[in-house]
Amino acid sequence: MASVNVYTILVNDQIIKENNYETKMGWPCVLEAFTTIFKIRSISNKCCGELVVLGKVCHSTLVKKTLENPLFKDLNPVKIIAKSIQTWNSCLALIDSPSPSASGYWIA
Repeated sequence: MASVNVYTILVNDQIIKENNYETKMGWPCVLEAFTTIFKIRSISNKCCGELVVLGKVCHSTLVKKTLENPLFKDLNPVKIIAKSIQTWNSCLALIDSPSPSASGYWIA
């Protein structure tokens, strides 16, 4: 699966290592966030919470580094960045105004 290769490449990146980004989000949520941004999928409230804890700088860095990877050269960067921003904003809004259902999904 490409996301596994990308994550392996990303955690070896100096910026990510210096800031301990790879330890701030559980592996299932890393995959969920990745597929939400790079494919069509929804992200759970739990993973939204982990994404927000990860932080916007790290989130943006991960997306940028993934787009720089030759494995993803055929993706439309404008579309991916827009989806990334939409996912971030949706998760941030969810965390700022939590819904009654803690186990629900937020469609980004």
